[in-house]
Amino acid sequence: MKSGIDQSNFKAFLMIGSSVAGFSSFVYNLFGSTIPSIFWVHLKEIGAALVMLAVFVFAVAWLLKAKPHKRPQKYMIKVFDVFGREFSIEGIRTEFKTHDVAWSFMKNYKKSYPLYNFALVSELPNSEKMTIFRYL
Repeated sequence: MKSGIDQSNFKAFLMIGSSVAGFSSFVYNLFGSTIPSIFWVHLKEIGAALVMLAVFVFAVAWLLKAKPHKRPQKYMIKVFDVFGREFSIEGIRTEFKTHDVAWSFMKNYKKSYPLYNFALVSELPNSEKMTIFRYL
């Protein structure tokens, strides 16, 4: 009789063990592959949408920042003496249409008149005062 009790315990152990193993396999497959595969498709789409949104925001910010500004139509060179007072030197050109030409003349004037300082200025539309672009 003793062997019958051991055999029934063994059968119960096998039955409970196989049901626990089957259930754990089911839970492992459910949470390990089934549920993630269902949500992974949506998470990939959400991730792609977030990346595209970030690219769009960056592009709009860059376009707003990089839009062309109104450039001045006239550049002038102001001459200052060693005390910082505005001064006039006869015979030098002081009005220019482009920044590069004015800058080139200003560098040559600095070589010719080393005791004077020169400022490349222009009037901007929203400014009351002249704006200094370069100073030597």
